[in-house]
Amino acid sequence: MVKDAKSQKKRHWVKPDTATEIVGERASNNGVVVFTIALLVVSFALVLGVVFILQGRVSFGGVISAVVLAALVASSCHIAQQWERVVVLRLGKLNRISGPGLFWTWPIIESNTMRVDTRMRATTFGAEETLTADLVPLDVNAVLFWHVWDAKAACTEVGDFTAAVELSAQTALRDAIGRATAAEVAIRREQLDRELKHVLEEKVAPWGVTILSVEVRDILLPKDLQEVMSLEAQAEQRKKARIILVEAEQDIFEMLNEMENLYEGNKAAMHLRSMHLLNESLCEGKGTVVIPSSFAQVFNEGSLFDRSKEKL
Repeated sequence: MVKDAKSQKKRHWVKPDTATEIVGERASNNGVVVFTIALLVVSFALVLGVVFILQGRVSFGGVISAVVLAALVASSCHIAQQWERVVVLRLGKLNRISGPGLFWTWPIIESNTMRVDTRMRATTFGAEETLTADLVPLDVNAVLFWHVWDAKAACTEVGDFTAAVELSAQTALRDAIGRATAAEVAIRREQLDRELKHVLEEKVAPWGVTILSVEVRDILLPKDLQEVMSLEAQAEQRKKARIILVEAEQDIFEMLNEMENLYEGNKAAMHLRSMHLLNESLCEGKGTVVIPSSFAQVFNEGSLFDRSKEKL
């Protein structure tokens, strides 16, 4: 049972979104952390100063009050990056979408439920041993480009929109492969990309997510099928070569037929043509030219000059 579960997990895999990011190019939140710490220290110092002015000394109760008030101030002030949208709930009810920049919340009664990244995301996904319409197992890998345009819908309409988008993409890929043959999947890759994009757009639109593009990267066929398709392609090329050769022979036959009509009844032109062919053979050949007896009869019947003279 455990083995079946492992094999099933292997056939349906989705890489996490963080795996597509390049180390060293991730956005840093150090500025936000430093601002929060500085706000906490300044608030603590101000409250402690007010207590000292009012009481003339710093008591233990004053220190505790300063710590509590500083913590409330720090928890009320927030910063959202340019690409972030923050979902703010007031007593469990959606109140607003804040960001980017500086924003404030009421302590205790308001909370930042989720920070949504609205930048474009690249997610790799695929399916192994997916059966096509002609029952051929294929391994297909693809890349999904998408982004969140409505943080409110992404937070309230689906529990984990990232996992939902990835699983939806994988399911759509398997369905598209199952409706086509292995040859169609291998040849019509762009059509498969458009089909996946159309299906995913309709499915994830209520979640506030937009599908930018889907690109199939690799389509791996079984080795036996690759050999068969290679033989089929070679046979197709030989067929085309033979068709071209037959068409060329047909064109040559038509040209020779026309030339026969031109040379018919004109022996002088035929003799000139024979001499021209002989001249080309002597010019292009590097060896000895053997003239057949039938070909030499042309020169034994009298020169062209004599026969032309007789005609005159």
